[in-house]
Amino acid sequence: MSLTERAAAETPPFFVKLRNVGLGLAAISAALLASPVALPAIVSTIASYLGVAASVASAVAQVAVKG
Repeated sequence: MSLTERAAAETPPFFVKLRNVGLGLAAISAALLASPVALPAIVSTIASYLGVAASVASAVAQVAVKG
């Protein structure tokens, strides 16, 4: 099964929820990083790592297939 076929195939319900949570966390991360307010360095660092982890989780969840 190719990657495009996997992405188009039906996704199990758990991975749909995981993908949606990952997308939400990625959006929060992007909002924190793009904020015009000066944030402490630790907040920016955590937001960066959160964005990477959320993106990876969403990508993996998208290519999970039933069966």
